[in-house]
Amino acid sequence: MSRTHTTPQESLKKIFGYDTFRPPQQEIIEGLIRGEDAFVLMPTGGGKSLCYQIPALHRPGVGIVVSPLISLMKDQVDALLACGVRAAFYNSSLKSEEARQVLAQLHRQELDLLYVAPERLMSDGFVERLREIPIALFAIDEAHCISQWGHDFRPEYCKLGQLRQLFPEIPLIALTATAEPHTRKDILERLGLRANQCYVSGFDRPNIRYTVLEKHKPFGQLTHFLQGRREEAGIVYCLSRKRVEKVTEQLREAGFSAASYHAGLPAAQRQQVQEDFLRDEVQIIVATVAFGMGIDKSNIRYVVHYDIPKNIESYYQETGRAGRDGLAAEALLLFGYGDIALARGLIENSDNAEQKRIELHKLNTMVGFAEALSCRRQVLLGYFGDRLAQDCGNCDICLNPPELVDVTEDARKALSCVYRVDQRFGVGHVIEVLRGSKKERLLQLGHDRLSTYGIGADKSQEYWGSVLRHLVQQGYLEQDVGNFSVLKLNDSARPLLRGEHTISMAKPRAKVAALPKAVRRKVGDLEYNPELFERLRTVRKGLADAAGVPPFVIFSDVALAEMAAHRPIDDEGFLRIHGVGGHKLERYGAEFLGEIRRFCEGSKEEE
Repeated sequence: MSRTHTTPQESLKKIFGYDTFRPPQQEIIEGLIRGEDAFVLMPTGGGKSLCYQIPALHRPGVGIVVSPLISLMKDQVDALLACGVRAAFYNSSLKSEEARQVLAQLHRQELDLLYVAPERLMSDGFVERLREIPIALFAIDEAHCISQWGHDFRPEYCKLGQLRQLFPEIPLIALTATAEPHTRKDILERLGLRANQCYVSGFDRPNIRYTVLEKHKPFGQLTHFLQGRREEAGIVYCLSRKRVEKVTEQLREAGFSAASYHAGLPAAQRQQVQEDFLRDEVQIIVATVAFGMGIDKSNIRYVVHYDIPKNIESYYQETGRAGRDGLAAEALLLFGYGDIALARGLIENSDNAEQKRIELHKLNTMVGFAEALSCRRQVLLGYFGDRLAQDCGNCDICLNPPELVDVTEDARKALSCVYRVDQRFGVGHVIEVLRGSKKERLLQLGHDRLSTYGIGADKSQEYWGSVLRHLVQQGYLEQDVGNFSVLKLNDSARPLLRGEHTISMAKPRAKVAALPKAVRRKVGDLEYNPELFERLRTVRKGLADAAGVPPFVIFSDVALAEMAAHRPIDDEGFLRIHGVGGHKLERYGAEFLGEIRRFCEGSKEEE
């Protein structure tokens, strides 16, 4: 494309079809254009891609984007091409002639953005090739993969730390949706980001409703949830391949459109399943965590975890694949204590003792989220250091509040015990002291002589675990992940210990909460005509099939919903729709406007 757009705002509207930037996109974009580095932490669907795509259009040279998965590269390149941006990917999926053509485009300076895998980028030959051409910027997507603290650490990402030395004048941006404080610090250090320009826009996805149910005949719970959602796209995650296959078979027998995806399937079959899902040929994917990281599908309406994930980062990232378009979405977790043993077994298979320790801590934190009886969103965001001042109103706890009980006295006992063991031990040991355990190590340490020894013997281990987790979630205690998850008192614990504050906790519920009902589709407060929406979906599907791309590459569900609400009948009105730029107006405007006019004429005739 010709670089005729003088400002980032013009590019945003004319190319991508959006009227305004979301905070802090504009600040990030303008900094990169000036040649500054950036670390960007935004929720999935928060607009991370624009933060490097627009600067690449406003700086001389090509933007090099590091992406971990081939499928993700293809989706993003398809979406850019549909907007008229000169983009390509260079990876092992290309045939030799296709690869040569991409390299020729690169050398002729005919590309605005090039997506590459980390191992391909850091090969000696490719680095030398890049020295010969102007580079606008380097963008490292899924940057948590570079950190041992990240939930998806990838050794091939480690070499990316050399980019700063190899190309000291080129701005570098690292982006992720999932990084708690340890991971963030690691990313900054490993990449050598200049000035540590950090942009954290918050982790909240308010359109997602979080629900946790205790497992009780889980397949029945799943099918109950899916009733009324047969035409919607969704993902069901399971921990094992065997369970993936079984759940898929059961869903098909129950009349649902479902397919399996896991690493044990042939690559060609996995690719076909993914393509069918992207193109709305299959509605439900039942998968292990092998599926999803490379999925850019914006109209996934729900994510179900049939088993508990191994960590909160995975849970957050996987649930974040629902509702990327901003419309209402559901995240359902079925929680059973047997799943914890399965997840722990998968972690124990590791030969890396340090990695095993980190992952076991993260699993325990995930269990704490599932057992929490306070606002789910507060617990989830709190893990990432993002505080929510009030209850969210869009999770099972907020919608069906449990009974609160005063636990001030027991909280003081727990805090006092943490203090008495010199703030040097984790949850398990503190509970053993409170309950008066006779374990040899505890006796050797002399902790049976502490004033807090046995003062909680009348309560169960599970109860004390809930109290301690609640104290962590509410900020009275912190767990030092970098130091064997030991518990330490925060300043806010002192008023509670002195009797100046009280604390309540939700009473565990004996019965499983009712499943949430499907919510009516809206764009914000804007209601749209469902019949016209479905007709526009049909038009979109036809255009997508003809172009060989997923439907969401043509337009998102949000764009279709706005069309079905505002019913534009000319080019000017069509350009006001979310996601409609000049290139898409030219390519697709006639078909969509024609369908809207036909619908409007039919509506008048009925009147």
